[in-house]
This record gives sequence, C-alpha cells and structure tokens, in this order.
Amino acid sequence: MKKIAVPITRNNQIEEHFGHCEFYEIYTFSNTNEVLDVQLLKSEQGCVCKSNFISLLENEGVTLMLSDGIGNNAINKLNNAGIEIIRGCSGSSAEVILQFIEGEISDSDISCLKHAQHHGDGHNHVCDH
Repeated sequence: MKKIAVPITRNNQIEEHFGHCEFYEIYTFSNTNEVLDVQLLKSEQGCVCKSNFISLLENEGVTLMLSDGIGNNAINKLNNAGIEIIRGCSGSSAEVILQFIEGEISDSDISCLKHAQHHGDGHNHVCDH
C-alpha cells in the first residue's frame, strides 16, 4: 500500500506551488494501484516548510508527492521525511492521479518553475524553500 499527496486549489487543480495550496489530497493505493481512499487535509497558513505539516504527511504514511512548483529547501525536507517528489504536474488532481496510475508522469527536474514572490522581507527572489 502507498500514499500519495497532491497539493490542490479549492477547485481541485494542482497548485502552482505546493507550499501555497489550500488543501492536500492524500490518495491511498493498493498494491495493484487501485485507489482505496482519498483524504482531504486543509493546509496550514503560511509557508509549509516552516510548519510541522511535512511531519504530518510523514505520519500519515505519505511516500510520494505529485506537485508543480516546489523549492529546493522543501524538496530536501520532504526527502528527509521519506517523501519523494515528482515536479511539473498540472491540471486537475483526478487527471494527474490517472496519469500517474498509467505511468505517464515523470519528474520535470525543475524547481519552482513559476514562483517568484515576496515573502515579507521586501525582496523578490526565486523560491528556495
């Protein structure tokens, strides 16, 4: 059995940056890649990598995250928690999960593809968290 987290918007679309999503869907799969359960978790406010949310995903048994943009610091923290990342996913979460089941998803190898924003420090930067 495996668990996969997907950061989503209110409209069930993959969030452009995992740390800014409103919700996470956590899919539980059987050994034959059948979806056994889908759990919806509300994201904590603020930057996820500075919260205990990664620990929560780890405690839930999540071993893979299908995401769009994500920074290197967050990738390192997720990897240290035993959670692999596949970047570059976009569209509806249901479509992305179907693509994953069919073996059509691969990592884009690009961090924070679409993210450059203020983080309260008065400086624009490319995301590294």
